[in-house]
Amino acid sequence: MAKKAAVKKSTEELYAYDAQLRQAYPLLCGVDEAGRGPLAGDVYAAAVILDPMQPIEGINDSKKLTEQKRELLFEEICQKARAFCIAVGTLEEIETLNILGATMLAMQRAVAGLSETPDYVLVDGNRKPKLNVSAQTVVKGDANSASIAAASILAKVARDRNLRELDEMYPQYGFSKHKGYGTKAHYEALLEYGPSPVHRMSFLKKLYPHE
Repeated sequence: MAKKAAVKKSTEELYAYDAQLRQAYPLLCGVDEAGRGPLAGDVYAAAVILDPMQPIEGINDSKKLTEQKRELLFEEICQKARAFCIAVGTLEEIETLNILGATMLAMQRAVAGLSETPDYVLVDGNRKPKLNVSAQTVVKGDANSASIAAASILAKVARDRNLRELDEMYPQYGFSKHKGYGTKAHYEALLEYGPSPVHRMSFLKKLYPHE
């Protein structure tokens, strides 16, 4: 049997999901990451406490939005959220700790960097970082919770902007097009030019087993 495609939920449904939890936890925070899979660059995380009195039309899973729509929503979220913070797990931390450890560190930093302490934190996925506040994971949270969806947008846009900067530094790899993911063109560039200082060598062991 063919798998049914996931139905995209409306912004209202995502806000309704949060509204139920907000009855018990008024300062509800969503956390998500961007950039776990690519072959280059830092991993990003964002934490967002939305203001339910200032709903943002169009908030949804960042993967379901166009790049232009994400950019517009990024600015609106930054303007209307009660609090937000974007943080990174650096390339060095990815190589030292592994990508999961660096991602958890970025999430911890994002929550710690909020201007208000949340009552409760919703973390996208099935792994959560160690936090000083109560938290739960939500599988496919960016498609269910407005707070997580907002965090997914901030993390994704911030990382994409960084990859465009890296593209200016290392134009031969095409970072602005593939955002560091392992596309055919990216691998062809790696074979032609070798790795750059911003590539994750732990992700390239098959290409460069002795480095």
